[in-house]
This record gives sequence, structure tokens and C-alpha cells, in this order.
Amino acid sequence: MRYTELGDPDCAIAQALAVVGDPWTLLLVRDVAGGTHQFDALRDGLGISRKVLTERLKSLVGDGVLEKRLYSAHPPRYAYHLTPTGRGLLPVLVALQDWGGRHVMGDGTLSATSTADSAETRRVHALVGHRLPELALAGRDGEPVDPVSAEHAWTVLYCYPGAFAPGGHDYPPGWGQIPGASGCTLESCTYRDRMPDFARRDTRVHGVSTQRPDQLDAFADHARIAFPLLSDADLQLAAALRLPTFRAAGVDRLKRLTLVLDSTRTVRGVLYPVADPAGSVDDALALVDSLQASAPESGAPHH
Repeated sequence: MRYTELGDPDCAIAQALAVVGDPWTLLLVRDVAGGTHQFDALRDGLGISRKVLTERLKSLVGDGVLEKRLYSAHPPRYAYHLTPTGRGLLPVLVALQDWGGRHVMGDGTLSATSTADSAETRRVHALVGHRLPELALAGRDGEPVDPVSAEHAWTVLYCYPGAFAPGGHDYPPGWGQIPGASGCTLESCTYRDRMPDFARRDTRVHGVSTQRPDQLDAFADHARIAFPLLSDADLQLAAALRLPTFRAAGVDRLKRLTLVLDSTRTVRGVLYPVADPAGSVDDALALVDSLQASAPESGAPHH
């Protein structure tokens, strides 16, 4: 670490800014987390000069935020990936996005949803055509699970703020007053009841929240949820796709939205904002039907 660049060598904030204080640094971490790993792609995506990019990448590798992986020997070319130290910055990215969306681009209102004409909504709908990087989320037993099924034509990822079993796992104070927060249990139970409809469409359903695996397990047992509920407590998915979040009771929580991905991990459809949690299940089925109808005769790409 470059302890002499900023004052107060004992201040963690000052020393962290010595590593990530430059705006390009966090934008590079953002794009690498989103699946962009090669030099030219990073340069083109950010519109940064080769000289500045070379310096920033060298610095991030030196500080242990990124690591280089050789992918072409002749000539030698490297891909850049987050280290565990780099992944530790994901909550920082999510917090900056939340703060910027709420206080810089918004009016400061705490909300678990958005309006149809907001910049946040445009950003989410722009995910169509984006490929989800390889990552694993914790299942209700804590074991890693790929959020996208390669064995099914489609995967529905419905993201929700939080659903809790009665007793011991209470909703945060004021939960019912946060626009868009309520309805997670109804949404999950509606998906549960419509599982045969998704199975007929060769579609796998995963529910995703930032709750801990033990909370997911308690809720799944209480609500008799048999399909996978996944924990994005480490904010890997949120950071990879820049999903909208809000913060309640000291926890970053996903806003309610639905993604439909094909077996190549590509986002093919989005539902956001979601005003009716139960009705969104019918909307997801209709979206899969629409995508199925527009796909090649075989249905959707398979490996």
C-alpha cells in the first residue's frame, strides 16, 4: 500500500483512498466485476487512454486488487480478474451506486422500487443482451450454486428484498412503509404454486435475495419452497449486473425485479419495475412464452 500518498497512516479511510481514490479505479473494478477482462475491451468500454489504463491496471495488480491471467502466449496477453481483495470492494461499488441513485440522481427517498421512466429502470432494461459472468451464489445450505441453469432452455431469476419465517427472523422496522418492499412471501409462494407451468416451458426458477443462507432455509421450510433460493449476501450478482439496491436495517437489499436468461447466460428479458409481486409470476411466464416464440425452432440455445 502507498502509505505516504495521503496523510494519517493510521486512518483506514485515507489508506483505502490511496488505492481506490482515483475515479478510474472503481470504474475498472466495476467493469471487471461485470465480466470485462481484457485490456482492449476495458479501454473501449471506459473511453480511457492506453497510457492511463496501463498505469491503473499496473497499480491495481500491485495493490492486490486485480490479478493477471495469461490467455495468449504469442504475443503474451493477459486478462484481469478480481482477487479476494478486489471482491471485497463489491459492497463499496453497490453502496456508491445506491447513494448516487438515491441522493445524486434522486430526491433522497428510500424505495425498493422505481418509476418506469427513471434512469435506474433504463439501466436495468439495458441488461438485455448482456451475458452474466461465471459466478456462484450460496444456496440455502450454504453450498455454491450457479444461478443460471445450463440444462434448461431458460432461467428465471426473480430478485426480491427479503422474505422471513415467523419467529427469530423478523422484518426490519418500518419495512411496510418502504415502497415496493412488501410482497416477497406472496411472490415466492406464487412461484411455488406455478412450478408446473415453468417446468412445461423447460424453465428453471431461482429466487435471489441478499439474505443469509440460514434465513433462506428457514423461510423455505416455512413456505414449503422446493426450488432454489440463493443468497447474494456478498453482492456478486448485484455488482456483476449493477442491479438496483436499497439499504434497510444496515443491509443492502435487492430491489424487486425479474430476469430471464437463456442457457448461454445471456439476459433475454427483464421485468422492472414490478408493481404486483404475485402478478409478476404470470408476467414472467408470458415473457418466457414470448421469447420462446421468437427463438429458433429448437426453442433456445443449448450447450
